[in-house]
Amino acid sequence: MIHKTSEEKLLAQIDLCRLPRHIAIIMDGNGRWAQKRRLPRIAGHRAGMRAVRQGVEACRRLGIPHLTLYAFSVENWKRPQTEVDLLMALLREYLKKEMKGMKRHQVRLRVIGRTRELPKAVRRDLQDALRETERNTGLQLTLALNYGARAELVDAFRKLARSIKRGGRVEMSERSVSESLYTRGLPDPDLLIRTSGEMRLSNFLLWQAAYAELWVTETLWPDFKRRDLYQAVLDYQKRERRYGGLGLA
Repeated sequence: MIHKTSEEKLLAQIDLCRLPRHIAIIMDGNGRWAQKRRLPRIAGHRAGMRAVRQGVEACRRLGIPHLTLYAFSVENWKRPQTEVDLLMALLREYLKKEMKGMKRHQVRLRVIGRTRELPKAVRRDLQDALRETERNTGLQLTLALNYGARAELVDAFRKLARSIKRGGRVEMSERSVSESLYTRGLPDPDLLIRTSGEMRLSNFLLWQAAYAELWVTETLWPDFKRRDLYQAVLDYQKRERRYGGLGLA
């Protein structure tokens, strides 16, 4: 007799016809994961890289088109310089290690945020990765780097103001704001996951997540596995999305 794993049991329950088009994740808990094990914080960030692979694989396996990961916020520059430098080094390491897999599985990379403020070596590696994956047709993986939702809105309004100043005809509407955001062309997230149990958005996709379903888990990000994402999708499918309207009952 063949016994199914917990992951396989979850997969069997998911309706592949009602999947979220876009999942966004606030990857939280690397530091606490390391602290619990009396390890340096960088050990938590390195373990978090493995969790990124789990999330990407889960979305690929389900056939979800878009995954956005909150990788480095505009506020993260306040951390000790040694930790910031290590985070940048880990990002470069991730891009190099995962490139073969991205190509093999047709993962297309995208980056949002004030990327011009990132270190030159990081920008160069990001450009190389974007160029090497630009023709891929599978999962679109978006990394939010030096990202903040308030900064994104400020940049969007500045972009609109420049268009008006140049004499362009700009209709101030939700659509024009959306098309001026970093995420132009991306569908709004249907499901927003946060690890580590914190109950806040932390300045992430504030405009885009207006009607996203929120799913919070106590699991620290380095312990996040494929089965956790499957559980989030399964719970998402049990909810009724009303968008401010009335339910079916």
